Amino acid sequence: MEILEPVDLDGYRRRLADGMASRGCWPEDSPWVREAVDAVPRDLFAPERVWVWGGEEYAPVDRAADPRAWADAVYAGMYDSTVIQVTDGLPTSSLSCVSVVADMLDSLMPEPGHRVLELGTGAGWNAALLGVRAGAGRVVSVEFDAELAYAARERIGRAGAEVSVRVGDGTHGLLEGAPYDRVIATYAVEEVPWAWVEQTRPGGRIVTPWGRLGHVALTVDDDGRSASGWMQGLGMFMPSRYAAGQGRAFHEIRDTVPPGTESPFPREPRALTDGNLLFALRVLLPDVRITTESDGTGATARLHDGGSSWATLAGAADGPAVARQGGPRRLADEVVRAWRRWEDAGAPSLYDFGMTRTPDAQYIWSGDRDTGPRWAPVRPPPSAGRAGLDGSGARV
Repeated sequence: MEILEPVDLDGYRRRLADGMASRGCWPEDSPWVREAVDAVPRDLFAPERVWVWGGEEYAPVDRAADPRAWADAVYAGMYDSTVIQVTDGLPTSSLSCVSVVADMLDSLMPEPGHRVLELGTGAGWNAALLGVRAGAGRVVSVEFDAELAYAARERIGRAGAEVSVRVGDGTHGLLEGAPYDRVIATYAVEEVPWAWVEQTRPGGRIVTPWGRLGHVALTVDDDGRSASGWMQGLGMFMPSRYAAGQGRAFHEIRDTVPPGTESPFPREPRALTDGNLLFALRVLLPDVRITTESDGTGATARLHDGGSSWATLAGAADGPAVARQGGPRRLADEVVRAWRRWEDAGAPSLYDFGMTRTPDAQYIWSGDRDTGPRWAPVRPPPSAGRAGLDGSGARV
């Protein structure tokens, strides 16, 4: 029988902490975050089986069979999450990357004694970190998946944190115990549930991923009738269990919808790696997914709408960019119009955008919540299928 060498988890922990420090990822205003991570390290919350992407599908990695591969997956890097659950081939729960965890906890601004509601327990690590900060019995976490909730409760207890874990639908928050000083979600929403605002005290803070691309911090107004705040950073997040599916993948659409046009593209595709531009396009074209690859010779961007339209934007270092697109929508044209809208507004950065949630609506603004422009999705004009990439006839 093969004897497996023990894994130095302390070494993995130190490397991750040092990497965070060298890149300035530990929040200076919240030194408690690093102290909490040291007190309850992430490997204590990783299940015995985790999942890694193998190029075509997720493959299991079992701690008992390969402890080093397991530790490599748990401590892949400060910008890498660890998938802990796969359902029908898709990841449905993860141990979030430490850089995003630290950023969101810093944005939440919890204080000792605060009553904190977390939505989306997952592995339980974030709840335990909050428990270290807020204190025993001050944090309650809600998890939709009963199996995940049970496992998280066990891990939290073994780590010595006193956090209550409930099974329920986080969309409704948790009326018992409201109002809370702080509310945090670990999964992405398109619209912040009004229940979260109602269950947060005036002056309290809500931090949640929005749109699967970034997270926002909202402060509840003194009258409790609205909550507003700024975008805090980028990061990919899993959606709520009730969210609509991802739709068809890029290759599925491209393989069944032949290209209809090929035209020069009047922008540099490499610019689509800019997080500020990507966020603006996410606001203006919420159903368009964009991925970009680049190397020393050029860049390629792939666009699709999850349904029936796709486009590729290819730019070489020694020539003009070219757009190929197929389907009823002309996604490259739509990106050009939205891109121009962003430029015409002064190319605001991610951190210039904010959100307001009222009982009846949610809207994105930039600059100032009362006087700044409000950003609504750009819809293709009826002639979009015939318009060229110069945007002729289109008005944004």
